[in-house]
Amino acid sequence: MAMRAAPRKGENFELAADLNSEYKEKRKDAIKRVIANMTVQKDVSGLFPDVLKNMQTDDLEQKKLVYLYLMNYAKTQPELVILAVNTFVKDTDDPNPLVRALAIRTMGCLRAEKIIDYLCDPLQKCLKDDNPYVRKTAALCVAKLYDLKPELVNENGFLDQLRDMIADSNPMVVANTVAALSDIHAAAVASGAPKDTFAINTEIVNKLLVALNECSEWGRVAILNALSRYTAEDAGESEHICERVVPQFQHANASVVLTAIKVIMIHMRGITSENLTKTLIRKMAPPLVTLLSNPPEVQWVALRNINLLLQKRPDILTNEMRVFFCKYNDPLYVKVEKLDIMVRLANEHNVDPLLSELKEYAQEVDVDFVRRSIKVIGQTAIKIDEAAERCVNVLLELIGTRVSYVVQEAVVVMKDVFRKYPSTYEGVIPTLCANLDELDEPEAKASLIWIIGEYAKKIDNADELLGIFVDTFTEESYPVQLQTLTAVVKLYLQKPESSQALVQKVLNTATKDCDSPDVRDRAYIYWRLLSTDPGAAKAVVLAVRPPITLPRTTVSPALLEELLGEIPLLASVYHKPAETFVGRGRISADSVQRKATDDRLATQKALQTVAAGQQAENLLDFSDDVPNEGQPSGLAATTVLASTPAAANLLAGTSSNPLDDLVSIFGGANLGASSTPASSNPMGGFGFGASPLTPAPAITPVMSPQPPAQPQAQSGQDDLLGLF
Repeated sequence: MAMRAAPRKGENFELAADLNSEYKEKRKDAIKRVIANMTVQKDVSGLFPDVLKNMQTDDLEQKKLVYLYLMNYAKTQPELVILAVNTFVKDTDDPNPLVRALAIRTMGCLRAEKIIDYLCDPLQKCLKDDNPYVRKTAALCVAKLYDLKPELVNENGFLDQLRDMIADSNPMVVANTVAALSDIHAAAVASGAPKDTFAINTEIVNKLLVALNECSEWGRVAILNALSRYTAEDAGESEHICERVVPQFQHANASVVLTAIKVIMIHMRGITSENLTKTLIRKMAPPLVTLLSNPPEVQWVALRNINLLLQKRPDILTNEMRVFFCKYNDPLYVKVEKLDIMVRLANEHNVDPLLSELKEYAQEVDVDFVRRSIKVIGQTAIKIDEAAERCVNVLLELIGTRVSYVVQEAVVVMKDVFRKYPSTYEGVIPTLCANLDELDEPEAKASLIWIIGEYAKKIDNADELLGIFVDTFTEESYPVQLQTLTAVVKLYLQKPESSQALVQKVLNTATKDCDSPDVRDRAYIYWRLLSTDPGAAKAVVLAVRPPITLPRTTVSPALLEELLGEIPLLASVYHKPAETFVGRGRISADSVQRKATDDRLATQKALQTVAAGQQAENLLDFSDDVPNEGQPSGLAATTVLASTPAAANLLAGTSSNPLDDLVSIFGGANLGASSTPASSNPMGGFGFGASPLTPAPAITPVMSPQPPAQPQAQSGQDDLLGLF
């Protein structure tokens, strides 16, 4: 008879046995293995009571491991955490300050409701502890307690104690106190508290300035952020703060440098002395340049902030153009930011080395980088009038390389140059037209078509060039179709004799064969204009456009000031306010369910609006016919609509294409269209002296709704004409 093997014990069973071993080293080794398992996401929560037994020990390393375990599993075992309270309270009276600080830090990190009430008395003692390490740890614990239970912090007077600790003799205690008060202030503002939790006055500012030079980098950032919130009473105080903060420019940490620059930028607003302002701006340049010697990720953050600073103070880095020249091993995201900054720094004195550098970039192998470099050449031409001719010559050299993507980007850039300097560089047009066969991208084609249409009067074979695009009109992308349509109309208005057939062909194609409503609408508008009022057509199509300029800022002035106050946070990196990408508060399951209900109610309301629209009086109907009786309205009409599959999909939230479903709801409406025969020649010819073109199709608006019993089938073209 075969013997059954003994059941194999699991790893947790063995760990539990070792945790209860009589040998100290064996217990410590077991705790280490538990922490290792916890680190790799293995579930060791079942060992909670066994680990808890090893909490009372003189071995600091073992105590840290047990505390780490408790912090991780306190949420899942809140009842058992109570068993550790006595040990925590006892540890806060330990003669070793490390143990005292460890105990109060762990109690603050447990985030268990049942242990919060036991935290107050030990926290009171630790805030007044003789050792600064314990005090600075306790200061941060107050912020954690406020996050869990704000009323407990207010009742026990912890906020007043923190305000008193700003005058502490130890700078690290001051820094942690400021960090805690700042967090509490931010949480209070988010919750709508009317009182300023962390009001900064002149006395506090002086204490912070004293502690600033003695802190760690984290402490300096916290103090500098607090100084940036302060509003100086007069220009003298602003100057004093700036003078005390300027030495932080020499710090090795990029965050400290950028935060110090933020403080200077904010308090410079209150300085009236122009000489001092210029001195401060001059002192900002070296630390900003030094930031570019950091790793690429830090470089990118620095470059994004430098971009903002240059929008506010363009003269900060006037003489530092060469620092921003791209290196061969720079990642693309760093190169792109450097290109943007080079445009901002460009002037008539440094444009020659800049163009030489950009020409080199345009011959690189990275296509995206090449395109951006060519675009920067065009931006430089638009920004600096004196250098425009040199920029155009560089662009012509690049077009001469016959590299497809280089030629196409250069054509796009030349369009902007023509918009800035109309009728100045017309000699370039033959070179651009000679490269017509190289163009296969919509933007490049549209740019060349725009140039041909704009200068159609001076291009002898403009009708032939545009005819190429008219022949392939339906195969082109929508931007190319729109540009072709406009260019042909421009050509007709300037050369009516030679382009009459071409304009008739493109208008017919655009109105009958094109599936884009934008293209069709534009074609109908041009057709009406040319048919009824050629003078108005010229005024609209051939209107003189103002020359384009390079915007000095990419954000509004108010937003720029706000973002400068957010350096070096994510808002200043994204160039967006924090509320656009940071959520407010925690999202619970209830709020998610509530949102789903609100969405359903919004959809129901939308369907009611559709139903109401179907029952509304037709303002174009002047007949005396009695409207259909017995039609449902209001909620009843919504019920009828909801019976359609499209509306059901919308209400259920399972619609794959809500727009199509809405269209189908409208399509199922009890509305018909009656169209009258077109007149033989309602609009007449174009009236330019040439033989008249085929007139625009006549369009009769829908005048009255038809009963549902008499649906009228219509072609797609008739439906479109019915809209007019």
